[in-house]
Amino acid sequence: MRRAALLLAAALVAAGCGGGEPGPRVAAASSLEPAFEALAARAGDPAPRFSFAGSDALAAQIRRGARPDLFAAASADLPAALHAEGLVERPVEFAANELVVAVASRSPIRSLEDLRGPGVTVVWGSGRVPVGAYARSALRRLRGPLARDIEAAVRSEEPDAASIAGKLEAGAADAGFVYASDVRASGGALRAVRLPARARPEVRYSAAVVAGAPGTERGRAFLRALTGPDGDAALRAAGLRPVRR
Repeated sequence: MRRAALLLAAALVAAGCGGGEPGPRVAAASSLEPAFEALAARAGDPAPRFSFAGSDALAAQIRRGARPDLFAAASADLPAALHAEGLVERPVEFAANELVVAVASRSPIRSLEDLRGPGVTVVWGSGRVPVGAYARSALRRLRGPLARDIEAAVRSEEPDAASIAGKLEAGAADAGFVYASDVRASGGALRAVRLPARARPEVRYSAAVVAGAPGTERGRAFLRALTGPDGDAALRAAGLRPVRR
């Protein structure tokens, strides 16, 4: 939470610095970083100013008074809740992803059954962050001894998907629940073990312009780009699926 607060505070400070027309200030889930950076490169100037962190932490900052121009979450629930509280405009679902178990590219782990091996360590997200909530939903759907054994192998909870992927790339855990797009972003360092179809939660991304933000029009412009052809191309390139609107 403190990391998210510092990142978002830095973005807000940056809004008052520099000359020319400022770009939108976008607070977004960490798993969106490759797609949003690609979209920003396509858009040109004025460049958006991003703050990437766990969706729950960014939502909490908005509740406490932070006003980025746009909030994009790895969840439909968080923007919907903020909308019900009058803090954001009507949310728009714009992408889908897939929850997977990621392992190092040379790991001997090939299936969920391999997670039951002696000494295997698993990492997942906090239950407050979407990637952690999705992981818990997957184990509830999986059910039975396998689900219980996988949960027993969990050794740490992380604040966002990027932190989980970082631990796996550093060799600090054997496996972790992340998104398929995080595996792609690893550049080959990680490999995905897919969940059975019955255990896959529906992973949806939603964005909303923040009410009372100084750059609401800029936020709306970024949202239009995100839901247009350039946004679709950036999302696909990052391993996400644009949602039909």
